[in-house]
Amino acid sequence: MWYKALHMIFMVTWFAGLFYLPRLFVYHAMSDDKASNERFKVMERKLYFGIMTPGLILTLLFGTLMLTDYAWAVYGQSAWLHIKLTLIFILGIYHVFCGKWLLDFKHDRNQHSHVYYRWINEIPVLFLVGIILLATIKPF
Repeated sequence: MWYKALHMIFMVTWFAGLFYLPRLFVYHAMSDDKASNERFKVMERKLYFGIMTPGLILTLLFGTLMLTDYAWAVYGQSAWLHIKLTLIFILGIYHVFCGKWLLDFKHDRNQHSHVYYRWINEIPVLFLVGIILLATIKPF
């Protein structure tokens, strides 16, 4: 029960960052003055390394503890869990891409427009819906 509660708390923390960092990229891509660029670099770094990455690590830690605690017995018979874990893996790749874009902004080599980041900003929503539906409904 504690593992599940902590898993959910850190999942919310991780997703808060996944939702907000690309939004910062939108504003950063639109900024054209040095003071704003430097402010966005600080905000993005603190969000990625201070909230998102710890949220990801702790989400995975408590999710793994839940699996080892009671779900491995049903893992082989639960297609929903296989799909959920696949979605989480892909979302982890998205997290890494966010880190790459953060470094691009940090080194002033961003190649994308604010419109690109507006679209990128929507990706975590799709994953959140899928993961929550799979975890709660367990359709198959």
